[in-house]
Amino acid sequence: MRLLLLEDDPTLGSGLHDYLRAEGHQIDWCRSLAEVRLREAEPYDVWLVDWNLPDGSGLQWLRGRRDRGLDTTAVVLTARDQLADRIDGLDSGADDYLVKPFAVEELVARLRAIDRRRTGGLGRRSYGRVEIDFNARAVWADGQPVELTAREWTLLQTLARRAGRIVSAPELEQLVLGGDHELASNALQVHVSHLRAKLGRDLIETVRGLGYRLRSGTA
Repeated sequence: MRLLLLEDDPTLGSGLHDYLRAEGHQIDWCRSLAEVRLREAEPYDVWLVDWNLPDGSGLQWLRGRRDRGLDTTAVVLTARDQLADRIDGLDSGADDYLVKPFAVEELVARLRAIDRRRTGGLGRRSYGRVEIDFNARAVWADGQPVELTAREWTLLQTLARRAGRIVSAPELEQLVLGGDHELASNALQVHVSHLRAKLGRDLIETVRGLGYRLRSGTA
């Protein structure tokens, strides 16, 4: 998934950033409301929002997003552990509430639960010669396990959720590559090429001028 982390603590923020990337997520880390405003137009699957920030309230920021009709899943990360705080956080638009200090493994488990809800419980599906277990994040081709990089997995998962439908190249670049401006301009094509090499060239179709899709009839 593509995550937005809004957290000003350098130690916690750095630790979460590195751990969640190692888990295969794409993550943009902002340390203030000023930073996050530069990314508000970008698509995210989940916002991870600290309550107290150096230039304002993360909860107020979340309320503003909800007032604009944005329904991105939000998890509030805060040291505030009183019942009234939890109620305030959830009533302000949070979908989940995690009290600091927390084990990062618990956050990852909650993200997996969020992803299961987002995918509609896809579970284990076959796409021609390719089989994907969305819960276990495992892939097989012709019955043999296939190792994918984090970005290859995100790309495959994004296309599989919309099997038979075209996903535009700009949308895939945002969801899969995120804000990593150090990547080459053809990075998306490279990742598609690597997936085809591992899973077969017939799985992903290029729709010239529009984008890519998992071939209809393979799901």
